[in-house]
Amino acid sequence: MKYDYIFAGAGLASLMILDKMIDARLLDSKKVLLLDTNDKNDNDRTWCFWEEESGDLDDLVSKKWEKALFTNEKQTIDCLPDCSNYKMIESIRFYNYVLNKLKKYPEIIWKKEKFISFEDKKKEVIVKTNTENYTTSILFNSIFDASKIENNKKYPLLKQHFIGWFVKTTNPIFDANCATFMDFSIPQKGNTRFMYVLPFSETEALVEYTLFSPNLLQEGEYEEAISSYLKEKGATSFEIIKKEQGNIPMTVFPFWKSNSKNVLHIGTAGGWTKASTGYTFKNTIKQSERVVLLLKNLTIDFNKFHKPNRFSFYDKLFVGVLYKNNELGKKIFSNMFLKVKSKKILRFLDEKSNLKEELEIILACPKIPFIKALLNLL
Repeated sequence: MKYDYIFAGAGLASLMILDKMIDARLLDSKKVLLLDTNDKNDNDRTWCFWEEESGDLDDLVSKKWEKALFTNEKQTIDCLPDCSNYKMIESIRFYNYVLNKLKKYPEIIWKKEKFISFEDKKKEVIVKTNTENYTTSILFNSIFDASKIENNKKYPLLKQHFIGWFVKTTNPIFDANCATFMDFSIPQKGNTRFMYVLPFSETEALVEYTLFSPNLLQEGEYEEAISSYLKEKGATSFEIIKKEQGNIPMTVFPFWKSNSKNVLHIGTAGGWTKASTGYTFKNTIKQSERVVLLLKNLTIDFNKFHKPNRFSFYDKLFVGVLYKNNELGKKIFSNMFLKVKSKKILRFLDEKSNLKEELEIILACPKIPFIKALLNLL
């Protein structure tokens, strides 16, 4: 059977595109196939993002914070400008929201089959699963092949890797209205290491030990660091409610070169994760809106989807510096947040800043490592 659209993987990127397509009435009378072996009935991750005032997805937000701190052993600042909030969406709420909308479209089929490969035949795409072959006019592929970037010499690969504990302490040690973006007061051990804290009450929080570095740690090292951090913050005892862990690639590898007229790589597989931060959610919204605009055209060509900009160059510099000098992360972020107004930094990370703001941020960073990285790129 031939489909108008096939989505390989039913994660954030695929469901976000489908949600935007529904709103744009692009799925009426269309045959769509979703391929994913997971039912998406678990809360398997959380997405966080900063946003000014209200947003389109506020009904899905399970918690928001009016303050978000950057801290090291010498100084602490609030990173959120006035009228901004740091918001959290639990994945299960987003999955249910989109999947309930999809129920109104009987032509959308979900098959719990494993995506194996695809073959682009120019006029159609052949998609192979573990049980069957399908044809489609357009393939959206979100299946990430880590081998493409693990062994690539040209594009350095940093990893944002972490283990997080959802904890409940016996005594109050958290401020429920204040998240912590980065706490660099912990030992760096030659890397870029920080704590990320999302409090839900005075005694409940998600505490993540996070690194931006080329190599992973042994599991025990992450957990020992979290335990020590909680004790230093005054926790007399605590219970671990749930654990989570992640490994997000931070790379400027040109995933977009694998796109074709009829095939678009999306999500992490399409380079939609911002290389310098690992943040994906807001960029997925932006890229999904661009997909819908392209689908409205009479002639669709995903070769033209990628739009390079100067922020890709900044990301390349940042990843190159931290890859070679991983111990500089604390200094880089401290200089940025303590010397530049946080509103400008958040605009920069959202790729909405102007050249004057960007120059101010660049000049706040350690100059020699960035000059060397620039010369290497040139």
